[in-house]
Amino acid sequence: MAKTLLEQLRKMTVVVADTGDIQAIETFTPHDATTNPSLITAAAQMPQYQGIVDDTLKGARETLGKDASAAQVATLAFERLAVSFGHKILEVIPGRVSTEVDARLSFDTDASIAVGRDLIAMYEAQGVSRERVLIKIAATWEGIQAAAVLEKEGIHCNLTLLFGLHQAIACAENGITLISPFVGRILDWYKKDTGRDSYAPAEDPGVLSVTEIYNYYKKFGYKTEVMGASFRNIGEIVELAGCDLLTIAPALLAELQSTEGNLERKLDPKNAANVSIEKMTIDKATFDAMHAENRMASDKLAEGIDGFTKALESLEGILSARLAVLEG
Repeated sequence: MAKTLLEQLRKMTVVVADTGDIQAIETFTPHDATTNPSLITAAAQMPQYQGIVDDTLKGARETLGKDASAAQVATLAFERLAVSFGHKILEVIPGRVSTEVDARLSFDTDASIAVGRDLIAMYEAQGVSRERVLIKIAATWEGIQAAAVLEKEGIHCNLTLLFGLHQAIACAENGITLISPFVGRILDWYKKDTGRDSYAPAEDPGVLSVTEIYNYYKKFGYKTEVMGASFRNIGEIVELAGCDLLTIAPALLAELQSTEGNLERKLDPKNAANVSIEKMTIDKATFDAMHAENRMASDKLAEGIDGFTKALESLEGILSARLAVLEG
């Protein structure tokens, strides 16, 4: 009997669901799950999760008191809501969930550390081990330094909005648990920059970027896990079969589940050993210089932080409006 691409992928890569929709996670039974402000915003507007939203808002109001503004309550509620969804997700998956630090803190090391600690404290207060949570932080230099501190405290991190080798090497050198290179967003940039309508999957710039990072990590023995993210089509996923993890949106998981054919392993530590790569050390000056030279990484990191910030502000607006309804 022919096997689906998803069945075969699970044998060589940890499959992660890129969604805050618990019902979708139950459908595809991934090992791990990732969330971000955009996904939490989408889930928070689904009728089936209204109870979680309302309970979170009431709890935030109770904590802050009647004199706190709706905006203050909404900000606290966002963090708690992310943890509430994370906790619910962990009830249906065997692995880890990623929960994001406020994108507005992407260039503030100390504030990112504080929020990371707060998020873990919230999970642990609900009986969730820190081993099952990845704190998601943007891969700015400041974010990487924050994650390095958290890792030393046993708080595992997922460095997101990662578009360049300089970001990846800095993460590995700082002992970060996992990185999320954004395949589809890299493709988006190159299509716009070159005017090309499409790229063959094997030539996809996002695929090539993740392949380069994977081979670098495996060749030089770094423990940091590579989780390809932000896919635009299943061709990208097929080309990255064998990556440590891949986080995939429900629509593409459904396509993989309904597609049969032979899936070849493309990324393999044994192959990485034979790749010719020069080892680099990344300090802040090198990081800044490489980032400035990489127009794609510079553009997409700034755009990603801006996008997550807008999603967060949108969610806070939704929460404030719902609070007004609840409080009459």
